[in-house]
Amino acid sequence: MNQAGKILFTHSYFLKLDPKQLRNAQPYAPLGTLYAAAVMRAEGYDVSLHDVQFTNGPEEVIPVLEQKQPGTFIIYDDGFNYLTKMCLTNMRHAAFKMIALAKERGCIVIVSSSDSTDHYENYLDAGADFVLMGEAELTLVELTKSLENQNDLSTIAGISFKKNECYIKTPKRGIMKDLDCLPLPAWDLLDIAPYKKTWLKHAGFFSINIGTTRGCPFKCNWCAKPIYGNRYNARSAQNVVKEIKYLQQAFGIDHVWFCDDIFGLKPGWVNEFADLVEEENLKFKFKIQSRADLLVQEKYVEALARAGCDNVWMGAESGSQKILDAMDKGITIQQVEEATRILKKHEIKPSFFIQFGYLGETIEDIKLTIRMINKLMPHDIGISVSYPLPGTGFYEKVREQLKEKSNWTDSDELALMFHNTYQPLFYKQLHRYVHKNFRKKLATDNLLFILKHPLKTSWPVLKKVLVGIYILPSLIYSGIKLRRLQKA
Repeated sequence: MNQAGKILFTHSYFLKLDPKQLRNAQPYAPLGTLYAAAVMRAEGYDVSLHDVQFTNGPEEVIPVLEQKQPGTFIIYDDGFNYLTKMCLTNMRHAAFKMIALAKERGCIVIVSSSDSTDHYENYLDAGADFVLMGEAELTLVELTKSLENQNDLSTIAGISFKKNECYIKTPKRGIMKDLDCLPLPAWDLLDIAPYKKTWLKHAGFFSINIGTTRGCPFKCNWCAKPIYGNRYNARSAQNVVKEIKYLQQAFGIDHVWFCDDIFGLKPGWVNEFADLVEEENLKFKFKIQSRADLLVQEKYVEALARAGCDNVWMGAESGSQKILDAMDKGITIQQVEEATRILKKHEIKPSFFIQFGYLGETIEDIKLTIRMINKLMPHDIGISVSYPLPGTGFYEKVREQLKEKSNWTDSDELALMFHNTYQPLFYKQLHRYVHKNFRKKLATDNLLFILKHPLKTSWPVLKKVLVGIYILPSLIYSGIKLRRLQKA
C-alpha cells in the first residue's frame, strides 16, 4: 500500500477540554468516526485511528502523523452525539490545530462534522482541503477515488472546497436509506481499555454506544440536523443484534446507550428487537431517547421493557404548554405525564431533558416547569438553556444577536447568547437551583419511603436522603440569589 492509500482518522472531541463531561466520567466512543473508518477499510484502504478522547490536546497527533505518514488525514466527528452537535469552540480550535499540523506534514485534509457543515468556510480557511457536507460515508469514498483518478471534483455531491480563493459548494447528497449495507463500525481500531476502565471506576458497569437509526422526522424549531436531516431510516433489528453480540463477546459490555434521536419509531421494530433479544438470550440494560407522544403507547413501552430498557430520556423541555407550542414540539403536558406513568408502571426509569430560556418564557412558565418536575419525579433531569443552532427557525429569530458569540466554549458554559426575559446569569443560576431543588425533592420522597418501609431501606435510598440534607443550605442560598437576579 503506497502512502496515498494510507488514511489516518481522528475526531475533534477532547474530553479534557470539556470539564463537565470529564467530571461525569461517562465517555462514549466516536461512533461516526468508526463507521467512516470501516467503510474506507472495506474499500481497500489502509486505515488507522488516532482517538483524541483521552489525550491532552491536538499536539499529540504529531507523533502519530510522523509514524503513520498518511496521505490523507480525516477529522470525522461523531454525528450521533449531542456533544459534537453542539459545536463547542474548544473542539473547533483543536480541529483547526490538527488541520495545520497535518498540512505541515503534506497530508490531504478532509473534515466532516456538524460544525464544519454549518461553517465550512472557516474550516477551509483553517487549511482543510475538503469539507464533507451532511451524511458523509459515501461522499468520502467518491471523493477519495476521484482524487486518485484526478476526476472533476465539482461533480461530487456533498462537498465544499476552495478554488482560486473562491468557495465551491456542490449540491447536497441524498441520504442513505439501506443502513444494513454499511459495515459494522471499526471497533477493533479503538483502544477500548480507557473507556471500560473509566466506566467501571465511576459507574460500576461498562456502557457502549450503538446507533440503530439516522435522522428525525419531527420539526422542533430549535433542533438542527446538519448530518442526517429530517428523514428517518433504521437498521434492521437483526443487524443491531449482530453488533450487540459482537460487542458483548469482544468487550464484555453490560449496558448500551442507543444514541438515536428517537429509538424505535418504525412501527413494529421494538417488538421485533425484543423478540430477537429473548431468542438470543442476550442480557444487558440500555437507555434510549424518545418522545412523550410515542411513549404513551403501552405496547411500545412493554416491548422496551422486555428487551431490557432501563432508562428513557424524553424531551419534556417545559412544563408550560405555551412554550412547547412555541417550540413546535408537537407534544402536550398531558402526554409527558402519561408517558411517565406508563414507564414507571413497567419499571423503566423516566428521565427528562429540560430547556430553559426559550423566547417568551416568563417566570410563570419556569414555575410550571419546576412544578412538573416535582409532581412527576423523573429518575433524572438534564437541564440546558436554549442554544441557537444554524439551520433552525429559532436560530433565524436570534441570529442578529449572535455576532459576538454563537457557540459555547464547553458543554458547561450554559451562556444565554441572545436577549431574553432575564439576564444570562439568571439562567445559569436557575440551572443550579432546579438541580438542587430536584435533589431535595428526591431526598424527601426517599425519606418517606424509609419511614413507611424501614426494612426495605438500602444504601442507594439512604444516600439520596443524605445528599438532600447536605445540599439544603446551598439550595436556600441558591433560591435567594435567583430571586435577586430575577429583579436585576
